[in-house]
Amino acid sequence: MAQVPAARRALAVLRLLAGSAGPLPASSIARALELPRSSTYHLLTAMAGDGFVTYVPEERRWGLGVAAFEVGSAYLRHEPLERLARPLLRRLVDRVGEIAQLGVLHGAETLYLVKEQPRRHATLITDVGVRMPAQLTASGRSMLAHLPAAQVRALFPGRFVDRTGAGSPASLRELRRELAGDARRGWSAEDGYVTEGLASIAACSFDHTGHPAAAVTVTFRREERPAETWPALAAPIRATAADLTARLGGRAPSAG
Repeated sequence: MAQVPAARRALAVLRLLAGSAGPLPASSIARALELPRSSTYHLLTAMAGDGFVTYVPEERRWGLGVAAFEVGSAYLRHEPLERLARPLLRRLVDRVGEIAQLGVLHGAETLYLVKEQPRRHATLITDVGVRMPAQLTASGRSMLAHLPAAQVRALFPGRFVDRTGAGSPASLRELRRELAGDARRGWSAEDGYVTEGLASIAACSFDHTGHPAAAVTVTFRREERPAETWPALAAPIRATAADLTARLGGRAPSAG
């Protein structure tokens, strides 16, 4: 237990360097973490010995080392997001009896990583590995709703795609108006924007910074679920997204 404070300081250094645009002087690290300079130098030297940080002598600054990259690469190889989400999606499918998917933002597109569905259920066009324009999908809009307005504007500089003529957002102004409503409501919906006759409801999961990490989506036949039933369906979807946020060690952004 005597090593826990040192471990916390080392993790704090890694997080600080990971969030920085480049290497930092030891004095800046000490100041940001409220550590004595002497302790900071000892800590950085020890971390450098294990390869987690590296010293750039020409700049007199410290940056992330190869060992930190290796840990990050291993994390990606383990497919943590998919592994954490899949059992939650399975439980959601059992509860609502519809197809559930996990999507992430990839630029201005939604990329689908996981799909769980009941037996003898029709396959969707939005299968694993498929990318769709984010503004058309409920999952994409549930994540876009929690991005800064400037970032949304940068993602959509030109004309919007309309797949089915079902009235999807045709301009940035329309999209931003819908996103504002989705953010207040806590979930997003699309009605025939991707596939005629199908609708989807999605809720966003967040990382430790409160940034959108992924979206949980349920897709269903429009004729079987009228719009007045959607808020009730959204409740377990939101709960599943919140469970994934907790599994990721994340937090929802503050209402303000």
